Amino acid sequence: MLINAVAILSLISGCDEKISPVVEQPFVSLLEDQKMRSKIFKVDINYAVLLPEGYDKSTDEYPVVYLLHGFGDNEKAWYTSLNIKYYVDLYQNEVTPMIYVMPIGYNTYWTNRYTGNYQYMDMIATELVPTIDALFRTKANKFARAVMGYSMGGYGALILPALNPDVFTISVPLSMSFRTDEQYEEEPQGVFDYQWGPIFGGTGLGGEARLTDYFKEHSPFHFFDSPTAQSRFSTLKILLDCGDDEESLSETNDNLHALMRDRQISHEYRVRNGGHTTDYWKKSIPEALKFISNGVQEIPYQTEPTPVDIGTRIVSSDYETIEIAGEALRVLKPVGYASSTNEYPVIYFIHAGGNTQANLIDAFSLFRNMMIASKIPNAIVVEIAASEAIDSEKMDQIIGGLELQFRAKPSRLSRTIIGNSLGGKNVSEIVSVDPELFNSCFLIGAQVADAVLNPGDIFYYLDITDDGTSYRGYHNLYLKLREQEIGYEYRVRQGAESFQSFLNGLYESLPYLKGRLAQ
Repeated sequence: MLINAVAILSLISGCDEKISPVVEQPFVSLLEDQKMRSKIFKVDINYAVLLPEGYDKSTDEYPVVYLLHGFGDNEKAWYTSLNIKYYVDLYQNEVTPMIYVMPIGYNTYWTNRYTGNYQYMDMIATELVPTIDALFRTKANKFARAVMGYSMGGYGALILPALNPDVFTISVPLSMSFRTDEQYEEEPQGVFDYQWGPIFGGTGLGGEARLTDYFKEHSPFHFFDSPTAQSRFSTLKILLDCGDDEESLSETNDNLHALMRDRQISHEYRVRNGGHTTDYWKKSIPEALKFISNGVQEIPYQTEPTPVDIGTRIVSSDYETIEIAGEALRVLKPVGYASSTNEYPVIYFIHAGGNTQANLIDAFSLFRNMMIASKIPNAIVVEIAASEAIDSEKMDQIIGGLELQFRAKPSRLSRTIIGNSLGGKNVSEIVSVDPELFNSCFLIGAQVADAVLNPGDIFYYLDITDDGTSYRGYHNLYLKLREQEIGYEYRVRQGAESFQSFLNGLYESLPYLKGRLAQ
């Protein structure tokens, strides 16, 4: 007969009291309701920690990501509303294991107040960071520390590394809440006195008087706008990300990107469809985690995205060359054109992709394959080489001549125009002079003319890479579209200008092109 270990121990001890076996507690990766006693504030500061899987079974040291919440939220937001653990688990094969720390920030904008009596940035940099390094197995150096935040936390994610470069080197602001000088001066008095004045000074003041020295010291529009900024911030790795439908912050962030380009301050910049929402920030998290992962490992971030798959390539006999109004046009008809009597919408494509046949074949192939896949409606595609001769008058003649020779729907609602590189200058000038020729204008990796907009019933799709040369032209056009309430979508993607980049941008635009052609 076998006697269990507990019974044996009872007999040895001479008592009948049962001894409960030791039960090993399961590893918990999310540590909620943690507290740190702050010497600066003489109160407890709440925070949460997300540990990597396997932390309990290893002796490894890990990089640390500080996750900052927005105005009105608290430290719980990152693991509740934004569900950071889901994304960390989902991308665990692509992202190095890291420790995520989520402190409470109240409505401090994660910085010190001008009065010197509420030093929140100092608390983070000199108290919380050393505490985390003492409690957990961290890589306790600046190259292994990142800060990511949304809205108010986006400002914190920029200002903490910028002003504490010996503590942090990686910055990921999502929908950063801040203001240009002009926006700051125009802020309604009540909003300014509640949100900004207590932090940067100037409560009760208006206009330029609000631009205190303390504000300027903490404004990226000032500390980045310096001849020495490129060298001063050379160790920072920055990824800015903001939706194109933000009320004003998209203008702020786009302006900051342009300033940083002017000053040659290295950074990544993304603009996608969306506004100031958790849904937008969730879609930002995958790339943000990969960017941070590369940064803490000191691996250069990839410079170009994966090329789009063009699919089956057409041959030169699949399109024809005609002449209208003295211009040579290449015309690609949809599959089934010869056997039908249908009229088709028309895509006019003013092309400056090197004007090589290979590039033309690639563009035509992408258009045709997307028609076959029903990603866009069947349409006639007309390619025109970019030149100074292509103006609104010439375009009107080309449209009339094409509609005489082909079964094209004779309505502006069935016409869209696309321009890349120098072709974008043609396109932006044409639609600014005569917006009634087309229902939509797609500028993809384009040069943009500084033209006065006529707010006709026309839709603009703006797409540029973050290293594109026409960043100022796009920024100015974007501001005009918003000011005049003209329909638009705005995208800033990764990479440098190239014909391949144009193809990538064209592919991403297809859902909007489909909507315009289907009218």
